[in-house]
Amino acid sequence: MDKKDLSVTEEILEILENNSKYTIEQIAVMVNRSVEEVKEIISKLENENVIAGYKTIVDWDKTPKETVTALIEVKVTPQRGEGFDKVAERISRYPQVKACYLMSGGFDLTVIIEGKSLREVANFVAEKLAPLESVVSTSTHFVLKKYKENGTIFEKADTDDREVVVL
Repeated sequence: MDKKDLSVTEEILEILENNSKYTIEQIAVMVNRSVEEVKEIISKLENENVIAGYKTIVDWDKTPKETVTALIEVKVTPQRGEGFDKVAERISRYPQVKACYLMSGGFDLTVIIEGKSLREVANFVAEKLAPLESVVSTSTHFVLKKYKENGTIFEKADTDDREVVVL
């Protein structure tokens, strides 16, 4: 793939990352390529799992559904020959886990989970996460309010930027 093709591929990925609702026709216009070229590029990216999925960002605070989100700092003992990967893969399999990241700094993994209540999150940590053989310690932080997620701002302030004119 030459630099121009790579640039178009990156541009398509950025467009989809910002708004996956664009049609292939709209993307083709944005990157100045044919619909067939864009369709082929996207298909290749999906097959190679570069595009791993498409998600909708929901502001659950505006719905009746009650959810609690927690960020859990996890210290683990890396396994011989596996490092952190084995324990991170195991943690990631739980349906409550929305994200799992290897971190630098004072702890090893960040695990983001969702539950129906504080008690459900606490039970997950106490019964599923903390007892794992490689887990040394956890520290749970509850999300009180989301302002921005995946580049999307939830509460847009209604500001009036017009100049005041006095007659």
